[in-house]
Amino acid sequence: MYENVVVSAAWLAERLGDEDTSVIDVRDGWEFDGIGHVPGAVNVPFGEFRSEAGDEGMLPGAEPWESLLSAAGVGPADHLVAYDDTHGVFAARFLVTAELYGHPIDKLHLLDGDYSAWNRERETTSESASPEPTDYAVREPEHSPLVDYEAVLDALDDERTVIVDTRDPQEFAEGHLPGAVNVDWRDLVDDETRGLKPEADLREILEAAGIVPDAQILLYCNTARRISHTYVVLRSLGYEDVGFYEGSLTEWTERGGPVETGSETESE
Repeated sequence: MYENVVVSAAWLAERLGDEDTSVIDVRDGWEFDGIGHVPGAVNVPFGEFRSEAGDEGMLPGAEPWESLLSAAGVGPADHLVAYDDTHGVFAARFLVTAELYGHPIDKLHLLDGDYSAWNRERETTSESASPEPTDYAVREPEHSPLVDYEAVLDALDDERTVIVDTRDPQEFAEGHLPGAVNVDWRDLVDDETRGLKPEADLREILEAAGIVPDAQILLYCNTARRISHTYVVLRSLGYEDVGFYEGSLTEWTERGGPVETGSETESE
């Protein structure tokens, strides 16, 4: 179901120019134009697919999303290959948004490594593409990973569920959901290659924290950006039961959800 979730630069290079492949650069416009981009890529800056002030980081809404993808020339069955220059965390948020708005999940791909990794060995350009606008429309997703506040609250006492905080250890220590385990999303990427660590290393990191394929996994961070990356990683590894708490800690604290402090080490 989730095939080729994370794809290599070589995989993308073979498909550049294909009519059914849309390459999405989610960096700011000044980076896209001034630093350069993957040939044929279109720019959909991260700030344009986040909700308005007061609900920062949440889904942008169906109509704004349709307008963005229509202007980018995205077809309803296109392969979407997203990248950024931050180890893929912003690009992953784009892909999760596309999934939640019904784009076929087997057509969603994260470029392994980011623009810097591509730029080391492959051609880039500063020429902007001029995509032919489409009439993109959102659809009901085949399966939605979204979980709400009540579902997460109920899961606190469920021994089958592993609640995962994907923020850094300091943030975790300052306050986290009761019983949560902490795996910083950046622990899953390699600073040198700028892509994901080898599969064996990923599985070792995850399973050491109790994040095993046969468990129910619930992900949260602050505003659903960092969990997007971890979500994509888990899907690429074949994890099936992965819940995506869109409201994350922002909603959790606003609604008075219980919070613990201290590190995992301190609580052991």
